[in-house]
Amino acid sequence: ISLVVSNTVYPYYCLFSCHVLQESLLSSASGYSNYRGILNWCVVMLVVSINIFFTSSDRYGILVDPIQVVSLFLKDPYNWPASCLIIEHCVNNVFFVFFPVALQGTISETTGTFLYLVNLTTLLFFPSATVLTLTSITPVGGAFALCVYTILFMKLYSYKDVNMWCREIRHTKARTLTPVHTHVSYPGNLTHRDIYYFVFAPTLCYELNFPRSPRIRKSFLLRRLFEMLFFIQLQIGLVQQWMVPTIQNSMKPFQDMDFSRMIERMLKLAVPNHLIWLIFFYWFFHSSMNFVAELMRFGDREFYQDWWNSETVTYFWSNWNIPVHKWCLRHFYKPLMGRGVNKWVAQTAIFLVSAFFHEYLVSVPLKMFRLWAFMGMMSQIPLAWFVGRFLRGNYGNAAVWISLIIGQPIAVLMYVHDFYVLHYVSQS
Repeated sequence: ISLVVSNTVYPYYCLFSCHVLQESLLSSASGYSNYRGILNWCVVMLVVSINIFFTSSDRYGILVDPIQVVSLFLKDPYNWPASCLIIEHCVNNVFFVFFPVALQGTISETTGTFLYLVNLTTLLFFPSATVLTLTSITPVGGAFALCVYTILFMKLYSYKDVNMWCREIRHTKARTLTPVHTHVSYPGNLTHRDIYYFVFAPTLCYELNFPRSPRIRKSFLLRRLFEMLFFIQLQIGLVQQWMVPTIQNSMKPFQDMDFSRMIERMLKLAVPNHLIWLIFFYWFFHSSMNFVAELMRFGDREFYQDWWNSETVTYFWSNWNIPVHKWCLRHFYKPLMGRGVNKWVAQTAIFLVSAFFHEYLVSVPLKMFRLWAFMGMMSQIPLAWFVGRFLRGNYGNAAVWISLIIGQPIAVLMYVHDFYVLHYVSQS
């Protein structure tokens, strides 16, 4: 089904919602029970993780210090540049995107398009310029601010697209294609309450009518809150006790280019890095996003699918981060396919954009450009081809797990080494 407007074909995905009322897979109410991939992960991790944590505690003592985390975000307790950057400019950018959209009909389509393109471009370049020029912003604070701006960029891009589709449908009087259960129709959605609900909702894809849960479950909300507090403390403890000593001991082998010791340090880092990544996944995609969704009565809780059962690399990237996947599918991949772009070219373009944002979120806060994250993401293309062509079943699933366990510590060590050389060795 498609709609032809001014010789342009708008396929059915532009007209219907992409959200439904559903629970997250790891919630007991979902009824999900296929954890075969997690069992494979347990076997892989068991081989390499015995006694490592206890050895670190015996060798270095207890290094956990929650107060020290504050220094990662702030250099001066009376100067909060990252927080000011997020609060002030995000509020302004939401207004400046809402303003040209709300004025459609009183200003030309070209003028409105120009205004929101300027605003969306500013969303990416202004915060990065601020992070690069202000010495008071720490790398962690800068990365957090840029993550917020990137999320806002994707949300406002979706907001612009959906309202543009609504205008095209409205102009052609295509009322028969409007969903049956619509409660709000264009332009009745152009309110501050609507856009701010979308800004804070745990999704990147805008809709005029989001699925809403009937009530806020207080017991569910408290469980998620407890998980958020517990797992963030656990991540901090593991980073300080396990990862930091391993990274510090890895600098000399990298300086001496001792490849055997470099590989040994990388394997030692792989275990804590991967464990912390898994805890972060549960903390962010299940605990935190479900907490926000429950608080806002946002009904679509599909923030992830069973990526742990991935037998191909493409299946993993399509299922571990559903909000980003839905956004790429709806606002990037399908529009490219609708313009006749080859499927392989469209998939490569998505990896290219993803690689850019990965590098953007790492290099700008560190104030150095090494392209390790960019190359790591682009290397997923040949890896996806190899795994999809030559490996099947448990072999493919094991290959995906190994790439996750080994690939991330390589990038971490590369960036830490370059940051150490740039900021400490060069100064001394």
